[in-house]
Amino acid sequence: MTNKKNDDIDSFSTQASNLEALVNYQTDSVVSKTIIGKKTGTLTLFAFDKGQSLSEHTAPYDAMVYSVDGEAQFTIADKVIAVKKGDMLILPANITHSLNATSQYKMLLVMIKS
Repeated sequence: MTNKKNDDIDSFSTQASNLEALVNYQTDSVVSKTIIGKKTGTLTLFAFDKGQSLSEHTAPYDAMVYSVDGEAQFTIADKVIAVKKGDMLILPANITHSLNATSQYKMLLVMIKS
């Protein structure tokens, strides 16, 4: 029996991958693909259709967002920050944040649990 998570990691580690092409947009949806999911941290790729959002929440660990495609607005502790393709943003631990996709938007979320 093979482990699906290990198979995915193995396929990513043995070839170059186009990050933007690993997840597709879906109408009126948020789509996610976990690239690495470990106890120590995660790499998750998201695709938001225009107008989709993540409601205000907190996380117990710092996270880094890399904008892969499109544009979005993050709100971190009541401060609105616009991001576009190529931008990077840190989401501090235990601080409220939310996201609104102002266009179709893809992001890589990197969370290190320590």
